[in-house]
Amino acid sequence: MATSYRLFFLLFSFVCSILSNNVVNAADTGITRHYKFDIKLQNVTRLCHTKSIVTVNGEFPGPRIVAREGDRLVIKVVNHVQNNITIHWHGIRQIRSGWADGPAYIAQCPIQTGQTYVYNFTVVGQRGTLWWHAHISWLRSTLYGPMVILPKRGVPYPFPQPYKEVPLIFGEWWNADTEAVINQATKTGGGPNVSDAYTINGLPGLLYNCSAKDTFRLSVKPGKTYLLRLINAALNDDLFFSIANHTLTTVDVDAVYVKPFETETIIITPGQTTNVLLKTKPNYPGATFLMMARPYATGSGTFDNSTVAGMLEYQHPKPSTSIKNLPLFKPTLPALNDTSFVANFTNKLRSLANVKYPANVPRNVDKHFFFTVGLGTNPCPKNHTCQGPTNTTMFAAAINNVSFIMPTKALLQSHFSRQSNGVFTTNLPTSPLIPFNYTGTPPNNTNVIDGTKVVSIPFNTSVELVMQGTSILGAESHPLHLHGFNFFVVGQGFGNFDSKKDPAKYNLVDPVERNTVGVPAGGWVAIRFHADNPGVWFMHCHLEVHTSWGLKMAWVVEDGKLPNQKLPPPPADYPKC
Repeated sequence: MATSYRLFFLLFSFVCSILSNNVVNAADTGITRHYKFDIKLQNVTRLCHTKSIVTVNGEFPGPRIVAREGDRLVIKVVNHVQNNITIHWHGIRQIRSGWADGPAYIAQCPIQTGQTYVYNFTVVGQRGTLWWHAHISWLRSTLYGPMVILPKRGVPYPFPQPYKEVPLIFGEWWNADTEAVINQATKTGGGPNVSDAYTINGLPGLLYNCSAKDTFRLSVKPGKTYLLRLINAALNDDLFFSIANHTLTTVDVDAVYVKPFETETIIITPGQTTNVLLKTKPNYPGATFLMMARPYATGSGTFDNSTVAGMLEYQHPKPSTSIKNLPLFKPTLPALNDTSFVANFTNKLRSLANVKYPANVPRNVDKHFFFTVGLGTNPCPKNHTCQGPTNTTMFAAAINNVSFIMPTKALLQSHFSRQSNGVFTTNLPTSPLIPFNYTGTPPNNTNVIDGTKVVSIPFNTSVELVMQGTSILGAESHPLHLHGFNFFVVGQGFGNFDSKKDPAKYNLVDPVERNTVGVPAGGWVAIRFHADNPGVWFMHCHLEVHTSWGLKMAWVVEDGKLPNQKLPPPPADYPKC
C-alpha cells in the first residue's frame, strides 16, 4: 500500500510539474484576450450641447484595452451605424498581420452597416501606452480609446513602480457633425471649421462655458508616484500639457522606454503617446492644481485657440474637509508658437539603448528617400468659386508634390492578389522632381499632382527617410505617422536639409524610437527603419485636415524568401468593398 501511495505521489508530482511548466510557458508567450466593440450611436452632452455621436459600446471616449507584451488580441467589431467603419490599433507593429491594421482602403475595405469584422493580432516586443481609433474620414473625433500594454508578467518597469496608473487622453469636442465639417471643406476647397473645445478623457473642463461639472479630476495621495499615460487623440492640434507646481518625468513615448528626464511641460502631437511619472508632494499642500493643455500652432490657418483644464486634488487626511476654499494654482504654458521649446523637448528624447532594451538603429542604409511634406493647391473646378488660398484654387497637401488619392479597393488586398492595375502605381518620386528652396520663398506654381502612388521596397530593406517641411502656404509642423513599423529619429533641424553636412550630426547611438514624429515647422527630420514586415503600410500626417487634403502615401514591403517573411492570406471575414 505504501509503495502504491509513493508511486501515486510521484506521478502526481510529475503531472503537477508539467502543468506548472505549461502555465509558465503560457505566461511567457502571452494569452488571448477577447473584446467586443459594438459601434453604435449615443447621445452625449458637452458645452450644454447634446448630439448623437458614433461610439464604441456607448462610451465616450471608448473602452480601455489592456494587454501584456506577447498577448494576442481578438477584437470583434460590429457596425450598428450608417457610417462605414474601420478601427486602427495605433502603434501596434502588426507583424505579418496587416489585415488587422485598419486604415480604410489601405489595409481593408470598411465594415459596412450590419457587418462584423474580427481584428486578430499579437503584441510583439512592445510595452507602454498605445491607442485605438477609427481610421476613416473624421470619425476618430469620437471613436477612440487607450491601449495599455503591460510588460510580461514578472518583468518590472525600468523606473520606480508607480502607486497608480492613469490614462489621460486628449481629444476635441465639436458641436457640429465632423463628417459635415470635412464634407463642406472638401466641397469648397477651403479650410474646415475648428473644434469648440479640447477635452481630457472626454471632459472639456471648467475654463469652458457650461462645463464646470464636466471637469476631469485626479485625486491623489501625498508622497506617491503616479504613472500618467498621455495620448493625443485630437484631430488637428499638437498640444502643450503641464500641471501647476509639479514636475513630470518622461519615461516612455509611443510604447518605447526612454532615458528619464524631468520637465514642467510636454509637447505631444496627434497620434503620439507619452508616459510620465508624477511625484506628488510629500505632505498635504492645502491647495488644488490645474492640469492644462492648449495647442502649439505654427500654420497660418485657423485653429481652436482654447485651453482644456483638469483638476489635481490631494486627498485631505480628514475626508469630510471641503476643497472649495483652497487656493487654485495654474501652470504657465509656452507661447502658442514656441517652436524652440518643441525642438528642445524633442531633442531630450533618447532611447534607453542598454542590453535589455537595445536601440537597433540601422547602421548601413540600403535605400535613401527624401520627401517634401506640406501644402499646395488644386485648381478650382470650372464654373465654381472656391475658398482656398484664392477663389480659383482649393487647398491640397502632398508628399513630393503628389497628393494621394484614396482608392476604392484596399491596397493590401490588391497587392496580395497581384491585381494592382488600376488601383495603384509604384512610381511615387523618391525625391522632389523639381528642387527648390523648400523653406524660403515659395515657387509661383503651387499646384500638386493627384494620384494613388506608392513606394515598393524588398523585404528587410534598411531605409533612411528625410522628411522636409515646406513653406508653401506657410511653414507648419506635420506629425507623420508610419503604420507597421517603429522608426528611429536620427536627426532633425531647421531650414533646408543639407545632405553633405547634416548626416554627420546624426545620433546613431541612442536615438528615440517611435511611430509618430513631428516634422519641425520650417525644418526637417531624418528617420531610419528596417522594412522587416511584409504588407502595405500607410504613412500620413496625423493632422486629419492634411490627410484629407492628400498628405499621405503607402509603403509596399514585398514578401521575403522564408515562410515567416511572407504575408499570410486574409481572414475569411475580411470586409469587401
